[in-house]
Amino acid sequence: MLTTVLLIVGLTALVQWRAYRREAAANAQYPPIGELLDVGGTKVHALVRGSGPDLVLIHGASGNMRDFTFDMVDELATRYRVILFDRPGLGWTDVLPQHAGAWNKRAASPADQAALLQQAADQLGVHKPIVLGHSYGGAVALAWGLARPDQTSALVLVSAVSEEWPGSLGWQYQLTGSTLGSGLLIPVIMGFWPEKLVQHSIDSIFAPQPSPAGYISHIGPDLALRRVSMRANSQQVNSLLPHIKEMVPRYSSLTMPVEVIHGTADTIVPMDIHAKVLMTQLPNAHLTTLPGIGHMPQHVERRAVFDAIDRATARAGLR
Repeated sequence: MLTTVLLIVGLTALVQWRAYRREAAANAQYPPIGELLDVGGTKVHALVRGSGPDLVLIHGASGNMRDFTFDMVDELATRYRVILFDRPGLGWTDVLPQHAGAWNKRAASPADQAALLQQAADQLGVHKPIVLGHSYGGAVALAWGLARPDQTSALVLVSAVSEEWPGSLGWQYQLTGSTLGSGLLIPVIMGFWPEKLVQHSIDSIFAPQPSPAGYISHIGPDLALRRVSMRANSQQVNSLLPHIKEMVPRYSSLTMPVEVIHGTADTIVPMDIHAKVLMTQLPNAHLTTLPGIGHMPQHVERRAVFDAIDRATARAGLR
């Protein structure tokens, strides 16, 4: 019995040590690339580039702002003031406090996240921005518009989660979102997840297109594998559906221009379930359909995404 206990304690210590070492390496290799704002005691990682109409970019699940800095921001910054944020618990932004008060005792909802990022944007002097959200970030962009309809010039929704979906999430989210998985599995993943599986995961997100050369080394996937980030991401994704259900009846109040862009081959956030339905709920929306394109059009059909941003800007009367 004592031998078993000592073995368990030893294995647990080894897993936590490996996870700590890998997290420390990720933090050193991928430090903040912007500034760290203090928003009511919560650290928010923000990056501002360029000049022109304000354009806020909000990344998806298991990601960070580096997704946009890979091959988008340099060109956008020639004609926009681009403002990027890491969402709560991801990249270098803190998890929202789970105590009673300004933030609820639960995973941060899209509305919670939008409120935090809006306060950070206020500190940066952001004025009536165009707000672009990718994937899960699309839900946050929609929440942003719902919270500040008169202060949001336009929305651009790229492969965005917007509607109720049938069935359950993948097993990985259910497992890592459980108490047992959070406590036991997540440290194992952080400590021992092989690079080959990281590559496979990224490739599955881009499918049927390949991931661009250099993308993985740029975004720093180990940042998303850190224990605090994996827990925050799992909690956010697992709790998203009821928040979407609450938001859907309010979409008709979003009267600002909305550009929706979605690939027909997106199996992560299917177009027929999300974008096509959303078009029946928004009074001032335009849909761009990308035949054969998967979940990452901001990289594989970047020009189409830039065109959607420019259309939103023109429709909002900012140019």
